[in-house]
Amino acid sequence: MIRRREFIAGLGSAAAWPVVARAQQRASPVIGYLGPRNEDERWWAAFRQGLGEQGYVEGRNVEILRRDAVAPFPYDRFPVLAADLVHRGVAVIAAWGTPPALAAKKATSAIPIIFMVGTDPVQAGLVASLNRPGGKATGATDLLTELAAKRLELLHEIAPGAMSIGYLYYTSDSVVDEPWIMATENAARILGVRLLKADVGTPSEIERAFAMFVGERIGALLMGPMPPPATWRGLIALAAHYALPAMYPDSDMVKAGGLVSYEAGNDPDPQRLAGTYVGRILKGEKPADLPVQQSTRMKLVINLKTAKALGLTIPETLLATADEVIQ
Repeated sequence: MIRRREFIAGLGSAAAWPVVARAQQRASPVIGYLGPRNEDERWWAAFRQGLGEQGYVEGRNVEILRRDAVAPFPYDRFPVLAADLVHRGVAVIAAWGTPPALAAKKATSAIPIIFMVGTDPVQAGLVASLNRPGGKATGATDLLTELAAKRLELLHEIAPGAMSIGYLYYTSDSVVDEPWIMATENAARILGVRLLKADVGTPSEIERAFAMFVGERIGALLMGPMPPPATWRGLIALAAHYALPAMYPDSDMVKAGGLVSYEAGNDPDPQRLAGTYVGRILKGEKPADLPVQQSTRMKLVINLKTAKALGLTIPETLLATADEVIQ
């Protein structure tokens, strides 16, 4: 027979069980996301896919705490947001972009960082080398600076008569953008074209840059690192107004009426790779042992409707190799 005291103790244990269960549920590891506001479900689907490949499902056995900065120019917010994630004791930080990754690295030397960047992470100071990161950070990169020369080459092939080309870009961070700009300048010297640069950050600066380009009689326009999508339609409209063949860094700009884009990746593969790495870190692996993954897929998109409006004939070799041709 169960004594009364034992029975009451049992009731107490039973009553405490839901509390224990809830505490265990809350014990799931927390991933801190640091980056610009990203509502692209393809991005998150790829990231969750990578987590799932390692057995982690958001809301079941892992949580994601987002600390994102709202456009247009959120770069000064990342150190504050990184410090908040560190204060909250997240298990790992997933950083989208070089400025967030650098902010996370500066904020902590203890929490692992998995980055997704478009620059050379060695040159940026995130890792010691691609094969042996050697610290608390690793991840995936598109190495977008390697696209700079190819973009200018493609634009020159589309508009061979353009001996002066305008280069429009927004400098967000010298570590991120200077290699891209230098690669473009080197490509221009090799091609023998004159490159006119304009660093812009607001719609009025963009309009003044276009006026300067037209005054200098440029024959084509190259878009480098640019402000967020809110400014895209204005850029596309100005290029159309001045009848300038333009190369864009994002295929969405071509789908919105731009002429041509050449970008890294046919899908959000870096996000999936990053999700996989986050899962491996949660299982106990060390960032120093995980080499930086590189995306080597490139995507060429051409808008034939825009080409016809500009009176351009796109070379058949480019049309044959394009990943997407918009009629």
